[in-house]
Amino acid sequence: QVQLVESGGGSVQAGGSLRLSCSVSGYTIGRNFMAWFRQAPGKEREGVSCLYTGGRSVYYSDSVKSRFTISQDLAKNMVYLQMDSLKPEDTAIYYCAASSGPSFTGHWSSPGIYDYWGQGTQVTVSS
Repeated sequence: QVQLVESGGGSVQAGGSLRLSCSVSGYTIGRNFMAWFRQAPGKEREGVSCLYTGGRSVYYSDSVKSRFTISQDLAKNMVYLQMDSLKPEDTAIYYCAASSGPSFTGHWSSPGIYDYWGQGTQVTVSS
């Protein structure tokens, strides 16, 4: 059974930083896509960042580019999201997602291309 568990969320003031972690069990990453999504109250789930665990492909949404950094640790089977220069509009529940294979049809930010999801971790940024 594949499980994704996020951690590292919390409350921070604007301009601060947080590092989210996603621990994957039941599946060995290395030839699939891992992504971070977020969902704010009343809004649709939004793709934040994605990486291909078997190569160097990395994607970011325009809203977080240059502030967030996605990374992985294959030895630990984990993916991270370093979030710097946080803004109040970054407040949301952040979800980790994984595809089951090395390819997909569509855009990386489409939730439907991911097969596994974590339960989410809350990030709150105050002004």
